[in-house]
Amino acid sequence: MSHDRTLDDYRLVLGGREYVPVVIGGMGVDISTRGLALEAARLGGIGHLSDAMLPAVMDTEHRTHFVKNKLKRYKANAGKRDKSAVQFDLGDLAQATHMQVSTAMEAKCGSGALFINCMEKLTMNNPAGTLRTRLTAAMDAGIDGVTLSAGLHLGTFALIEDHPRFHDVRLGVIVSSLRALKLFLKKSARTGRMPDYIVVEGPLAGGHLGFGMDWAQYDLKTIVAEIIAYLQAESLSIAVIPAGGIFSGGDGVDFLEMGAHAVQVATRFTISRECGLPAQLKQEYLAAREEDIEVNMISPTGYPMRMLRNSPAIGDGVRPNCEAYGYLLDRNGHCAYIDAWEEAAAATPPGEPIHVQSLTCLCTQMRRFKVWTCGHMAYRLKETARLLDGGGYQLPSAEHVFRDYQFTRGYAVHPPALDEDAA
Repeated sequence: MSHDRTLDDYRLVLGGREYVPVVIGGMGVDISTRGLALEAARLGGIGHLSDAMLPAVMDTEHRTHFVKNKLKRYKANAGKRDKSAVQFDLGDLAQATHMQVSTAMEAKCGSGALFINCMEKLTMNNPAGTLRTRLTAAMDAGIDGVTLSAGLHLGTFALIEDHPRFHDVRLGVIVSSLRALKLFLKKSARTGRMPDYIVVEGPLAGGHLGFGMDWAQYDLKTIVAEIIAYLQAESLSIAVIPAGGIFSGGDGVDFLEMGAHAVQVATRFTISRECGLPAQLKQEYLAAREEDIEVNMISPTGYPMRMLRNSPAIGDGVRPNCEAYGYLLDRNGHCAYIDAWEEAAAATPPGEPIHVQSLTCLCTQMRRFKVWTCGHMAYRLKETARLLDGGGYQLPSAEHVFRDYQFTRGYAVHPPALDEDAA
């Protein structure tokens, strides 16, 4: 398609404000850090915080004791398969969310915005109560926008329709099909509020996918075209933001020429200096080949996940730690990993390590950075960084990656200039 325009030739308009049409996705746990989101806002785009496991993240950043206190309350339950008694303190949850958002909003500068990515699949043994708490706390703390992810969110608007900022905060939803969008719009229309934007996440995205294991049969451009056509036919003025596999500015321009309004990108920012992944793990991403990336079913949510095939969490048998974490416990205090671990433990001879091949304890492993989720295009990350003489790659700044998307014509990607100190 066209090579004579850049993403900077377009603007995303939400709520009467203009933004550079580059949105950095909300990667958890603490991969999309506050610093990464703030850089996007400073540069005129939109940066996402992630609300995944914020009590644990705040413990690391602010020396709070949310996880320790929860574990202390429920330590006696640790040996039980039934976790129905293990509940999050909603006051602590609200405080952790408010702390993350308010700190970011206070530090925000530039003409961009800060959004938060809020996942429905963080059911936390109280799906409606914990979701409402997280959303309300983020809105109370002044967040510019909320992106609803990891689920259909059919009842989410109703949870917050009485909030004084319900019509003020920009609200959006992530979908992977027109069918899912129609269900969401029909349900949300009852609140008298349409979403301001729709993130259309395709099959090449990182982490959890909105497809089955037949994901390769789907194409993002086809889905985006269907959704744009539907919105036009229904006279709905909602911004469309494609995501998943958009690796260059030219890739983004292709979508905006189709009628999209911005693009959401994430994979290229995982190796940026501001990203929360450990430095050595960023080098693992840079060394990855296409055959090192797989889609599997080890998530206890039942959704496929894309990750590096050498992720340490695969096949590990860490004991369920729901008393401390428990973010995936359903409304009955159940997680599929608990069953898988109990079965593996019963089949393992005494003294031998337990291995669970079918599933992973997503809470513990994500907190330890042992689930190496990535987009399909992660094998191209080495094109975006400088290989150093002594081995390893020099990491780009988030600003460099953002501006490469914003100003590059065509489909090329550019590593930063070699830092003499790094060399």
